[in-house]
Amino acid sequence: MLRPLSFVLVVLLAAGCTVAGDEGGGETGTGGTGPITFATGRDTTAYLQPLLDRWNQAHPAEKVTLLELPEAADEQRAQMVANLQAQSNRYDVLGLDVVWTAEFAENGWIIPLERGLFPLDRFLPPVVDTAVYKGKLWAVPYTSNAGLLYYRTDLIKKPPQTWAELRDKAREVTKKRDLGGYATQLLAYEGLTVNFSEAVQSAGGQILNHDGTEVTLDPAKGRIALDFLMQGLREGWITDDSLRFKEEETRLAFQEGRLAFARNWPHAYGPARAKLGDRFAVTRLPGLNGPGSSTLGGINLAVSAYSKYQHTAQQFIRYFTSLENERRVLTEGSFPPVWTELYDDPGLIKRFPYLPVLKESILAAKPRPVSANYNQVSLVIASSVTKALANPAKESADDVAASMKSELEEIIRTQ
Repeated sequence: MLRPLSFVLVVLLAAGCTVAGDEGGGETGTGGTGPITFATGRDTTAYLQPLLDRWNQAHPAEKVTLLELPEAADEQRAQMVANLQAQSNRYDVLGLDVVWTAEFAENGWIIPLERGLFPLDRFLPPVVDTAVYKGKLWAVPYTSNAGLLYYRTDLIKKPPQTWAELRDKAREVTKKRDLGGYATQLLAYEGLTVNFSEAVQSAGGQILNHDGTEVTLDPAKGRIALDFLMQGLREGWITDDSLRFKEEETRLAFQEGRLAFARNWPHAYGPARAKLGDRFAVTRLPGLNGPGSSTLGGINLAVSAYSKYQHTAQQFIRYFTSLENERRVLTEGSFPPVWTELYDDPGLIKRFPYLPVLKESILAAKPRPVSANYNQVSLVIASSVTKALANPAKESADDVAASMKSELEEIIRTQ
């Protein structure tokens, strides 16, 4: 899930205030059992409630109530932060965007979990990494995600593996046909941070170290990543529309036949199949010298530090992330699961042909920069890249990359 740059300031205004109907911070502790609430983003597929009903039928004294937060990730985070800063026990289980783990752990809003309670060795390893901070497990992976390159098989016989191949094929198609070459998400929001992070990773670089304590962005790698985007816009094979696109706009443009290539998440596969049939496929994102590295997305489940029923909350997470339910996450919710073996299931692959490529992409993917001040980190990255892309013919990629590194170092020093 992605968050717009305009982070909702209600977090600051609501700090210390409870939501109507909240109880104050009551007794907490890992041994508590009783009814719990599951706070997560709005269920747009209606697949969650049947899973909750199965738990409730088996646990009448520990029923779970779904508390749907807004669909937009920044608004979800705003409500969660306001609740947790008020030390309210209204939320028990939290559905966190994978980039929030460090922040919530660092602030003491969630509790560390015992690794042995969960079959983490059967999960995709990079997905597990998103739930770990400073050597401790703070959440349990529930869904995953990785960016994919969508391409028209009726126009491109062999998918590109490098940026140079993507450029050449996109330019070739646009010369012959009245459609765009490559589109991605370059609007000034979280999607831009994702795209830049993927470009840096795909050039062999890294923005922050593993625990977010040091800026490791090599200005040369930053320049290469910026040049990839800036050059594409200058030459026209990256569409100008990308500067206004989020995921939904990209999805529509591709499935309506207006693009040869598009970067998007797996959720765009089904609608594209309905519109384009067999005239498209997906592959890993290209990189500087070969297949690139995507950014990891997804949702992790954590237990509020202020929950009165933390034992029930952890047992519910065990149930909710079980193999049986993870299969339903895919088949009924159309979300990428976290269990490795589901990506190798022949029946599921027949139904979801993108699974093998998605597995490769997740295994090669990396989290967005890990930081307790992730929101500030993301703001700096996206604002810096926006400056470069606003005038790609005149801005210096070297200067923008150096300035970005300096601003990021200031954030890390003060956290």
